[in-house]
Amino acid sequence: MVKPLLDLKTLQQENIAVLFGGDSAEREISLKSGAAITEGLINSGFQVTAIDTQGFDLANLQTQKIDRVFIALHGRGGEDGCIQGALEYLNIPYTGSGVLGSALSMDKVRSKQIFKATGLPTADFAVVNQADYESDTAEGVLAQLGSKVMVKPAKEGSSIGMAIASSIDELNAALQHAFKYDQQILVEAWLSGAEFTVSVLGNEALPAISMVTPNEFYDYQAKYQSNCTQYHCPCGLDKAREEELQTIALKAFNATGAQGWGRVDLMQDSNGKFQLLEVNTVPGMTVTSLVPKAAKAAGIGFEQLVTRVLQLSGADKF
Repeated sequence: MVKPLLDLKTLQQENIAVLFGGDSAEREISLKSGAAITEGLINSGFQVTAIDTQGFDLANLQTQKIDRVFIALHGRGGEDGCIQGALEYLNIPYTGSGVLGSALSMDKVRSKQIFKATGLPTADFAVVNQADYESDTAEGVLAQLGSKVMVKPAKEGSSIGMAIASSIDELNAALQHAFKYDQQILVEAWLSGAEFTVSVLGNEALPAISMVTPNEFYDYQAKYQSNCTQYHCPCGLDKAREEELQTIALKAFNATGAQGWGRVDLMQDSNGKFQLLEVNTVPGMTVTSLVPKAAKAAGIGFEQLVTRVLQLSGADKF
């Protein structure tokens, strides 16, 4: 159950800080999100202070008399519960998910375990820990999951550190690369179908988007650098199938304890069945990002979107 939206006129009297940038591997995307959100909020009549958190002392939020925070930090430190816990300690309300929902959603391994435990569809997977990794680990993983797999650092976003492997040598190389980003790696059975994303705003699933890329998978280059990636909204599914997709996404969002707003990524397997990939609690928010695209399809402009996200924030998480 989602609480009522906060009063707009009251919020416009508050001092709002947009936190962005930071030190994660997703810093460059966060800088763009923060700039777009700041502009959108200012255009909507809010009093906004834009803060790059790289080298910033969070205690200064109290000195600056900040009443509320819009979190635009992607990846570690901003999407994993750390900044959320710090803001709760400072007793400053913030947008999006709380500490637990952020931490669980950021952790691909724990998310997959939750999906499995709650009966939600997700591809088979194995977990490889750097501490007990051995040269024959790859052979056992491929025997379990099939001849082609996707390798993902457990706690990175934007496809950073991800790779495809279809042989023992390729998997060992992919694992060694992924260990540069995380000590725990998720290895997922290969999914060959279409990829979709469903944005969540409050308790509503927005229109789904399908992503089509000439790359072998929807990687960092396809997301942020390619001019060839295509985004389709409407997503090409019939009404019943899109509603099924949205229902699964909402269940996944709730299962990890996510709140307020976010995005759920899914793919189809070779039989056309939807399989959950992950929940994103602070997805990209430039004017061309996926959440704003879905919101636009639902008749919600960018300024209205960032206002709604702010209205969904509160102190009820702590």
